[in-house]
Amino acid sequence: MSKKDVYRFWALLDAADEGISVRFPDLPGCLTSGDTAEEAHAAAREALEGFLYVMEQDNDPIPDPSPLDAILKQAEAGEAASEVHVYMPTVRDAFESKAIKKTLTVPKWLNDEAERQHLNFSQILQEGLKRSLGIDRSRV
Repeated sequence: MSKKDVYRFWALLDAADEGISVRFPDLPGCLTSGDTAEEAHAAAREALEGFLYVMEQDNDPIPDPSPLDAILKQAEAGEAASEVHVYMPTVRDAFESKAIKKTLTVPKWLNDEAERQHLNFSQILQEGLKRSLGIDRSRV
């Protein structure tokens, strides 16, 4: 599956007393909401980014977006269409550089000495992993 840099999908927005719901008819299960129009649009972009990223990671086929007239035929009363664009290189970089919490175990005496010297455990672990994996530190 080839990955695209830019995806554009139509979202259907529905305003109600409790907020604005958002759904993507071409991507069943891609749903979100916001209290205001601005929040709903931002949430729509964020939901689309995450949904497409997971589809790419799982090698799921990403459908071509339907044309607006086909989307409007699926709209329920009161829903409005809005096109949402995402730039995936930025999304991929953000997901792949996200910090992951790890739990590790060290002997108490080693922990005590490292804390006494105010060592940064995360930094040392990262440096050790890069060295063990042969990763050039200037690259990352």
